[in-house]
Amino acid sequence: MASSVHEASSSALGYLFQAQLALLELLRGSEQRPDGAISLELHDDVAWEENGSPVDLLQVKHHIRGVRTLGDKDDDVWRTIKSWMDTHDPGDADGPWLTLVTTQQARKGSAMAALRSPDRDPAVALDLLTAAAQESTAQNTEESRKAFLDLSGPARAVFVQRMRVVDGSPTIDNLDAEVRTKLRAVLPHGHADSFMRQLWAWWYEQTVEMLQKRHTSVSVNRLMQRVSRIRDDYTSDRLPTLLQEEDFTEEAAKELADACFVHQIRWVGASRQLDKALIDYYRAYNQTIAWLEDDLVDLDELSRFEKGLADEWKRDFDWMLDDLGDDATESDQRKAGHALLRKALDQTRYKVRERYDEAFFSRGKHHELADRGRIGWHPDFEERIKNLVRAISG
Repeated sequence: MASSVHEASSSALGYLFQAQLALLELLRGSEQRPDGAISLELHDDVAWEENGSPVDLLQVKHHIRGVRTLGDKDDDVWRTIKSWMDTHDPGDADGPWLTLVTTQQARKGSAMAALRSPDRDPAVALDLLTAAAQESTAQNTEESRKAFLDLSGPARAVFVQRMRVVDGSPTIDNLDAEVRTKLRAVLPHGHADSFMRQLWAWWYEQTVEMLQKRHTSVSVNRLMQRVSRIRDDYTSDRLPTLLQEEDFTEEAAKELADACFVHQIRWVGASRQLDKALIDYYRAYNQTIAWLEDDLVDLDELSRFEKGLADEWKRDFDWMLDDLGDDATESDQRKAGHALLRKALDQTRYKVRERYDEAFFSRGKHHELADRGRIGWHPDFEERIKNLVRAISG
């Protein structure tokens, strides 16, 4: 059982490493291949495309403990060679590059070392790989070695000519740091962690899309557009949106079911708005926490924003009371409160930042203020909140 769990864990790490490495590779190759794109599990583990055709196939090998070096008789080598032979004509001189990316170091004097840039020597690698295929007695690589030796001499030479090795690749623990290094010029000062969380979240979405074949690849241009868009949110008049609607859970809905702002909505007969209100409240509340933790806003800035919302509400609330008069029925009060709620949630005058205009945040902040009892919708909301508190505490 322990061995099985370890293998499953290593396999899962390997897939995660593959997905993360693809982002690093896209950044690495952006200058040499500005019109290129990266795919996952389409042509190979990872592949570079140009005009929809593969130009570089990457076999990706991750090892948790990279102490052992990579030799010419190792399983990784022959599994990789067999994979390339199964999916592409090995003797096609115009075929794509074949790149082995591994966290291990190629053993000195091996074919793997001879295929390493910048001093590639395919002729030496061909002789060493042929010798390894002939001399090895490992049963688990026998089929792969035989297929390699069965190639004609010219085809085998062309095959090896197209091979490259990128060894000593950073392990999964170090990939984030490598990506940050590539993005050093655009990382917002003091907010690199927040920026990277957003970038990785977006990249994992793209990974899922590619694995589900909803789209085949992500281009250099698309990645750079996303990087620029995220970076723009860290200017003085904008903020990043860190909470999405899908972050709201059923568990959160249960926890908020008896919140004060929920009662306030029900008191004015707006129960149909509850589902959206719960999401807006949750996102705005947790968005605020995330901003504060990342030092993207300060308490004074938030206080000014909330004060503006509360002041605007007070003006509209007083107008509502004047229009209702002293002899308003409960039905009249509910209708007026319903209209006030709708008007408040449509308010766009006050923004926490000049160019941050996500509607959910303003709506959610109104619900948060209502939850604290600072604002309300029903003309008698203050008295009702006192009764609600007494009922809960009693």
